[in-house]
Amino acid sequence: MAQKFHPSTNTFSKATIFGAVFFVGAIAVAWGMFIRSPYVTGEGVVRPQPVPFSHEHHVRGLGIHCRYCHTAVETSSFAGMPPTHTCMTCHSQVWTDAPALEPVRESWQSGEPIAWNRVYDLPDFVYFDHSIHVAKGVGCETCHGRLDQMPLTWQAQPLHMEWCLDCHRQPEQFLRPPEEIYTMGWEPNNQAELGQELAAEYHIQQNQLTDCSICHR
Repeated sequence: MAQKFHPSTNTFSKATIFGAVFFVGAIAVAWGMFIRSPYVTGEGVVRPQPVPFSHEHHVRGLGIHCRYCHTAVETSSFAGMPPTHTCMTCHSQVWTDAPALEPVRESWQSGEPIAWNRVYDLPDFVYFDHSIHVAKGVGCETCHGRLDQMPLTWQAQPLHMEWCLDCHRQPEQFLRPPEEIYTMGWEPNNQAELGQELAAEYHIQQNQLTDCSICHR
């Protein structure tokens, strides 16, 4: 029986099959890199704001406590943004004519709140409660990074589901004593041992932390 295809066709077919496999694999790797890139996650990207607020200056330079501006962080799911009168407590006395603070003065005179842009914006299908994390010993720095070193504010973490689950699966690696929750740059002597003690002290039910309903309600 006469051969219908040239022998080189076999080589071409094999190369095509293997090439398709490698191509699909390359696409998968590229997609994985893309969805983890700052372009998608926003990690490390400074959000433009109506006022160039510097946490570095206010937190590290002036020693202002987180709760002075974010008053609801211990009692609400939302940490809260400072009303204009909080800003004017100081800025009615200092930097009163600074051009950068003109939006603050306009807000004070008009009564319209400053339209800050969210830095951490979770999808609507994700439920996050600041108060429970603070109450259970999760420090500000764990999620928000070294705010005391940020002249402008950016998102310090990718906020992927796997990032959240890393903490929910092993909370003892991240827990702090109550007096260190707001401390920037805090380092424990033995996090593994301390974390286990704190997990018991905070009555953390670790077996429940990976339930879907914890974050998706």
